[in-house]
Amino acid sequence: MDVAVIGINHNIAPIEIREKVYFSESRKIAATTDLTEKGIEEILILSTCNRSEIFVASSKIEEAAKLVKEFYISFFKDKIIEKYIFTKTKDEAVLHVYEVCCGFDSIVIGEDQILGQVKDALETAIELKGSSKILNKLFREAITVSKKIKTNTKLSEKPLSVSYLGVKKLREETGDFADKKVLCLGLGKMGILALTHIREYGAEKIFVCNRNILKSLEIKQQFNDIEVVEYENLNKITSDIDLLICATSSPHTIIKEDSIDTNRRKPLYILDLAVPRDVDKNVAFIRNVHLYDVDSLKVETEENKRVRKELLAESRGAIEESIREFNIWKNSIKIDPVLESINKKCKDIKEDSLSYIYRKINLSHRDKKIIDKMVEASMKRLLREAILNLKGTMEEEKLDEYVVVLNELFEFK
Repeated sequence: MDVAVIGINHNIAPIEIREKVYFSESRKIAATTDLTEKGIEEILILSTCNRSEIFVASSKIEEAAKLVKEFYISFFKDKIIEKYIFTKTKDEAVLHVYEVCCGFDSIVIGEDQILGQVKDALETAIELKGSSKILNKLFREAITVSKKIKTNTKLSEKPLSVSYLGVKKLREETGDFADKKVLCLGLGKMGILALTHIREYGAEKIFVCNRNILKSLEIKQQFNDIEVVEYENLNKITSDIDLLICATSSPHTIIKEDSIDTNRRKPLYILDLAVPRDVDKNVAFIRNVHLYDVDSLKVETEENKRVRKELLAESRGAIEESIREFNIWKNSIKIDPVLESINKKCKDIKEDSLSYIYRKINLSHRDKKIIDKMVEASMKRLLREAILNLKGTMEEEKLDEYVVVLNELFEFK
């Protein structure tokens, strides 16, 4: 079994493309079901504002990767996405998993949010019976290494997120928040992070709005200095605010051209953190409106790129060691079916031999127990070194040869 990843991410595709291929929960269910029915052994889908990637494990990985790529294009019914799709297989795909989990492949290097998103994706894949032995092991090991790296490197000193960079950019563009009225639309993880940073900068007035008003009221209990706006009154308040931060999970735009007063006298700065986007791109052409999306923040991360090589170099040893151990484990499970067959054959031989002995010799229950243990110990001793050598074989081709030979010698099916 090998691993592959097929998908689209921020490294090669602009937000206009990424929002076309966002996997909602219902789409994850449909895609996992369809690919499983097509014969893909294991599937995990990771979809965030930066990436929509399908990870698979298969005994015929090249064929599986090709099938998934074709599925990806047909699933979203848009040929334009084809030129943005990347495919990585085997070692390259495994390394990609680690770099994603560690935050080295994010817009914000070392961002904290991606680890939670990976955990959620793994949990969903397990619930859908998509992820199994290989992907479960790979992602859990990558998550463990990521935590160690964050603890042992500079990444733990200053936790970053797209929300943090977005709010930071707004502050640089507008100056002090002390005289600003801010509306936070959407109260998921990203929205709450943005709200937290806005409060830290001391905005004059903060409004929150969520389609589910109970969520807004719950947040108000946590931050009693904010004011709740009902979703139905969203358009009414936009004329009175200075900053609008959008981070909903809506599949379509919420803020349209007619949502904004075209005769605004004061500037309105909008930060759209959502993918798909919450704000119609044409809003940017309204007078006195300044619109930023997550791709606008890429220039903000140039400073992070300077430390990317340093962090990667510092962490490479831990990542390479974990990948080496994963590959040893992955190769060793090839022999599991053979070992199961050998153990079954040994058990059958033992039972036949003991049955013959018990028929010929009248033994007490205690004597039978002793002989049973002696025979079993002898058979285990005979096989012990051979099994250890099998499990310790590092060369994949050599291990494959051993599996074939053992199947032929013992006539295992």
